Amino acid sequence: MTMVQNKIEYNHILVRFGELSTKGKNKKDFIKRLLVNVKNALRAYPHLTYERTHDRLYILLHGEDADKVAEILSHVFGISSFSFAIRVDSNIEHIKEMSLRIAKQADAKTFKIDTKRSDKRFPMISDEINRAVAGPILKQTDLKVDVKHPDLKIQIEIHEQDTYLMTGRIGGAGGYPIGVGGKALIMLSGGIDSPVAAYLTMKRGVAIECIHYASPPYTSDRAKEKVLELARLVSRYQGHVRVHIVPFTELQLAIYQNCDESYAITIMRRMMVRIAQRLSEQIHALAIVNGESIGQVASQTLESMLCINDVTCMPVIRPVCTMDKLEIIQLAKQIGTYETSILPFEDCCTIFTPQNPVTKPSIAKAVKMEQRFDYESLLTSCVDQIEHIDIYPNKEQDENEDLF
Repeated sequence: MTMVQNKIEYNHILVRFGELSTKGKNKKDFIKRLLVNVKNALRAYPHLTYERTHDRLYILLHGEDADKVAEILSHVFGISSFSFAIRVDSNIEHIKEMSLRIAKQADAKTFKIDTKRSDKRFPMISDEINRAVAGPILKQTDLKVDVKHPDLKIQIEIHEQDTYLMTGRIGGAGGYPIGVGGKALIMLSGGIDSPVAAYLTMKRGVAIECIHYASPPYTSDRAKEKVLELARLVSRYQGHVRVHIVPFTELQLAIYQNCDESYAITIMRRMMVRIAQRLSEQIHALAIVNGESIGQVASQTLESMLCINDVTCMPVIRPVCTMDKLEIIQLAKQIGTYETSILPFEDCCTIFTPQNPVTKPSIAKAVKMEQRFDYESLLTSCVDQIEHIDIYPNKEQDENEDLF
């Protein structure tokens, strides 16, 4: 993302909240969480300071690179939009002077002044301010007024002590601040769907940790590295993601040795959910999340989902369940995970795929097959041997940090 600043040295970034405006009595807590998340995301810029009001967050740059700050800020959930801003005294002469400077340096032919008065005691109404500010610009530049489609739009926000001047609006990530919705455990495979599911979960304000099932030597170290890279790519929205790697080989082989081949995927998924529930209880996650999409493969029919869900009392959330594959791919490209997801390193869900998997499995049949072997001890062994890896957007970051 490239930000253009037109020579004017912006001294602030003005942040507008997204859905937080609808949260009523909880709004204050949401804004507190957002401020914490913004500070965590921007902790590499120590000179920044912050001011918070009931409907805005102001970041004082103190000479830090506005473009670099904005790039990071664009990935923080809970932000509707933000703008580079210049703060001046709430004095009409100062406002006129700075607006004229902006207009003179802008590459534009037309302009519009748009004023919002948060301080209603200011001695001029918005329309009077617009006219007063536009006057010197019309006299001292070649710019013409165009209220519908201006090349340059100078936005003025007047507060009691200070006024902010802006010339553009940059879209934010939207959603809720991560952390306000509790924590969920993402079943992260090496495919396209689960990183998108992770992104959509975080967008609703839910912090995530990830669980991945590895079956060495049938799955390679490259497959594991691929999953960790996907975790790194989604970690920029949260600042840190913990990945739990489950050694799944012994349990997976037991499934294929003791169960009908057509039920192998169904029972494998039931075991995965059992492990995910046990880990969720340890890490205090409130839900399990996966990348299943209805009807995409045999294990993702409603009948299969019902059979798989039977083993847990926890919510199993499927953020992409109603999206078609093209929609999921488009979002994967947007968040930057697609190219990694299509790397040809198979995970444990693909290496043992049966030729004719059941599409309408029976819970009773699945239970009966599971009774053929001691899966409980294998589950315990899987959980006891989980490898825990902390992932950060930049590998050089302090790996002792835990933001959630």
